[in-house]
Amino acid sequence: MKSALTQSDVENGLRQLGIRPGMTLEVHSSLQSFGHLEGGAEALIDALMQSVGNEGAIVMPSFRLSKDLQLTEEDRKLGLTVKIRILDEDEEESGMGVVSDTFRKRSDVRTGEGIFRVSAWGKDADKHSSSGFQHLIDHDGWALLLGVDIYRLSSMHYVEDILPDAIRGKFQPSPEARIRYPENRWFIEAWQPDVKPWYTIQETAYEKGFITDGRIGDAKCMLLKVRPVIGLYRQALQINPFELYGLK
Repeated sequence: MKSALTQSDVENGLRQLGIRPGMTLEVHSSLQSFGHLEGGAEALIDALMQSVGNEGAIVMPSFRLSKDLQLTEEDRKLGLTVKIRILDEDEEESGMGVVSDTFRKRSDVRTGEGIFRVSAWGKDADKHSSSGFQHLIDHDGWALLLGVDIYRLSSMHYVEDILPDAIRGKFQPSPEARIRYPENRWFIEAWQPDVKPWYTIQETAYEKGFITDGRIGDAKCMLLKVRPVIGLYRQALQINPFELYGLK
């Protein structure tokens, strides 16, 4: 029987991974990936705050989105591949997970506005919460993935302004689907690539030494500078986006 993980264990693991005081972290996590952590989400959040200190910052997504909802037979006939509900501002739980939801509700955390809002604590918390992840990107911040991989790295979307319309359009649902699921209440998509393009970026980032990984409890953890990694994605979108998305 494994012993429970403590906040001190998490802090030690974060230090071994390379977390230092003063760092700004975009954090994405799966609490259950750690195994049993005494104190749960609050202990993980406290460990993160202790690790970066008041001169550092923690930034997490607090998107007003539900978890992926199960598709019905009618949804599939409409061509849908993803169905997510847009949440009201005061809903307690979101699809971001218990750590993000707990972080957002803390009195010392600042939360921005809009559907794709973020929550921030520490240095420049107001700037982070008002700019999404852009302030973190502009100031060469880090990303910390705890029990999750690059498909949770929200800042990857910040270079998709150059995603070709021919690819972007493939995700767009039909007018019939939009009637059933209005865009002010639902996030829906109608295509999934046969490949996982972000895993190609993750593999390249490992090859270039951009990612440091380790383990805390049962959780595989990844630490990376955001700008170099999302820069690889931008470069791939500039050079051969159709190959990246399995369309060539």
